[in-house]
Amino acid sequence: MMLQNFLNWVDSFLNFEKLPQKNIFWLDMMQLLCNEFENPQNDVPCFHVAGSKGKGSVCAMIASILSEDEKKIGVYASPHISDFRERIRLNDSFFSDEVYQSAAQILKEKFEKIKDKLPKERAVTWFELVTVYAFLVMKKAGVDVAVYEVGLGGRLDATNIVNPLISVINTIELEHTEFLGDTVEKIAAEKAGIIKEDVPVLCAAQTENVKKVFIEKAKEKNSKIYFADELIEKTDFSYDIEKKMMNVFIKSNLFSRPLKFSTHMLGEYQAKNAALAAVAVKLVYPDFDEGKIEEGLSKVSLPARFEIVHNPSRYPKLSDLVIDGAHTVKSVSLTMDTLLKFYGDKKLHLLFACAADKDVGHIAELFKNKFESVTLTKPGLTKSCNKDKMCSAFSTAGIDAKFYEDYKAGIEAALKNAEDKKAVLLVTGSFYLASEVTALLY
Repeated sequence: MMLQNFLNWVDSFLNFEKLPQKNIFWLDMMQLLCNEFENPQNDVPCFHVAGSKGKGSVCAMIASILSEDEKKIGVYASPHISDFRERIRLNDSFFSDEVYQSAAQILKEKFEKIKDKLPKERAVTWFELVTVYAFLVMKKAGVDVAVYEVGLGGRLDATNIVNPLISVINTIELEHTEFLGDTVEKIAAEKAGIIKEDVPVLCAAQTENVKKVFIEKAKEKNSKIYFADELIEKTDFSYDIEKKMMNVFIKSNLFSRPLKFSTHMLGEYQAKNAALAAVAVKLVYPDFDEGKIEEGLSKVSLPARFEIVHNPSRYPKLSDLVIDGAHTVKSVSLTMDTLLKFYGDKKLHLLFACAADKDVGHIAELFKNKFESVTLTKPGLTKSCNKDKMCSAFSTAGIDAKFYEDYKAGIEAALKNAEDKKAVLLVTGSFYLASEVTALLY
């Protein structure tokens, strides 16, 4: 079965990413589906990663580290930017066509046979089927270890039927409040749902209230709990502006010596993500060589995570273009910090779009007096966008911005304007916008 045919088929199911809805999260369906496929999620050892931000980066970092030990490492993460296979991949490359096609055929043929036996209370979703597909791909490919990123929340997420070597929870902030709760404590309780009986859990530094939630859940599950800031004595970083790289220093008693490496994953948050990934690997594999950890972390790259694009083929005269999928107040703030460190002395232009549920009022304030040109548009066709809310937020922040109803026209205008003015263009606010920009660049 050709992969595109499979994608056309699975696109006919309810997709939360495109159409968010309440009361569609439960694990019963995943358990039933996986039982029908002989529980492929249990055939491969895995890491399970949750959190409000940085999940995809931590997954990529863990996979890159483990790959240095001559292991075959699979990654399941979202969203994808240019190619669906980015979601289900072999570390930083893809599996063979035969693996993708074989798993797709197995899933579709079996599903068609069993669909009438499935519960009628709620339809099967796109993400559930894609998650089962990921389990089948990992099994078919014979990976040594898989790294699974939680889709949304944790407790009821489709990935939460795995029994990992370790659970990893990155920092918590207010996000998806309509679905996860309106306080960080409620959101933390959902994220804590990935903590399993007798399985260790590693958490990034958290506020005291969030920390209590995790400690209580770990105690309930008899799970040994670790906090990265208690295990790591020091995390430091410096920028090499000319090379567009970051030098990182991590000191912990878990390591026989401090880790030192350079990476194209830029920003203070990426240094912290790297420390979290390194500690996670060391907790599972105490004898893992520090040199291989450094090598793995130095090789990591991910699209749309402060991705610097030089002279794209369609806009060869464009100065540096920065693409970042940041879409929360905190993540956009960190993106702005990094942007100003690297390009504070340059002309800056902004292309921004966000989904309707984002805190665009506070996000817009972060851009005040930073850009000489601001272009607003929709984040593509698949995400709902509140034009009035977005335009009002920028106006209230005192930012003169032009909105384009046609997102392709908006992207083209922003790119052309930045090229003409020899300005650095920041694209941010949505991974869906990042995907559309990447598609138009090439």
